[in-house]
Amino acid sequence: MKRIALVLLAPFLSILLTGCGYNDIQRLDEQVKAAWSQVLNQYERRADLVPKLVNSVNAYMVNERAVLTQVTEARAKVGSIQISVDDIQDPAVMARFNQAQGELSSALSRLIAVSENYPQLKSDGLFRDLMTQLEGTENRIATERGRYVQAVQQYNLIVRQFPTLITAKIFGYRTIDNYGVDKQDQITQDPEVKFTLPEPAKQ
Repeated sequence: MKRIALVLLAPFLSILLTGCGYNDIQRLDEQVKAAWSQVLNQYERRADLVPKLVNSVNAYMVNERAVLTQVTEARAKVGSIQISVDDIQDPAVMARFNQAQGELSSALSRLIAVSENYPQLKSDGLFRDLMTQLEGTENRIATERGRYVQAVQQYNLIVRQFPTLITAKIFGYRTIDNYGVDKQDQITQDPEVKFTLPEPAKQ
């Protein structure tokens, strides 16, 4: 009898859940996770570039060991923080992750600034290739973070509004802290990862 009752009730439950926004909450929740996954992919790509970049400048920057050490240590700190899409709801983990990524960004900026003092380094083919890859990765990070911010905003809106907020509470969905939302304009702008190429020698 119970099985028959469940079969009969299933269509009504489906209609009820659809009408109360359950499916929309599920869809937007998955959208947030997918967006965050893309952010993580780009940060991982940047982290993978750092050792290659450090090795490429190592022979040139003999007097800049402090800068290279800062970059290496910041890269190590980023690598020590294990984070996944399931950690979006953990403010402490997100805070540590964001701080580590911020420190790596600052260290890379200092490295790029110092590289301007080394014309031979700037003319090195490997270095130029890595800088191009880094600039492209930074652009993708900015793009994916912007998409993540928008996805979280859409999700938070439906979780807060009536009547879907009732459904969200029943099923344990809550708002997500949108990191970086206080500086969203900066997130969606292309970062300044540039260096000037040496002028070609005159014939």
